[in-house]
Amino acid sequence: MNHGTNTMGTGLRLGIFTGLLILVGVATVFALNIPGFSKVEKVKAVNGVVSIPVAKVSDGEAHFYRIKEGGKDIGFFIVKGADGALHTAFDSCDVCYKAKKGYEQKGDFMVCKNCNQRFAIAKIGPHAVGGCNPSYLPSTIQGGSVIIKSGDLQSGAKYF
Repeated sequence: MNHGTNTMGTGLRLGIFTGLLILVGVATVFALNIPGFSKVEKVKAVNGVVSIPVAKVSDGEAHFYRIKEGGKDIGFFIVKGADGALHTAFDSCDVCYKAKKGYEQKGDFMVCKNCNQRFAIAKIGPHAVGGCNPSYLPSTIQGGSVIIKSGDLQSGAKYF
């Protein structure tokens, strides 16, 4: 009697098929850049500003964004530091921008994906400039939103 072998073979084929189906689904999500599933969210300026709700970026995780300004896709991130403040910067720096790799978060640090230098999130700002520091992007908090001016975003186009 081979009934057990057929059942086991059918189960294995069903498992492989299910696994392939899951892989195709995951690949489709990333290929289509569905909001909420990609590392980078696309945004648009309205009346000369980009507005992102503070509640959306207050979890201590780096949130990466892209905007089309002046014919270029400009990348930036917003991250809440250990100091409790929100920090905004271009996803690029003065030194490694040509590599177009940007940063990733590792704990309380943003790390350059090109040279691996680490920068304390709480120190990202107007006084941490030059070298491989995340290039500062001015922002304000108004009415529960992080507000970034289009002109400030355009000033970082040289990095992209």
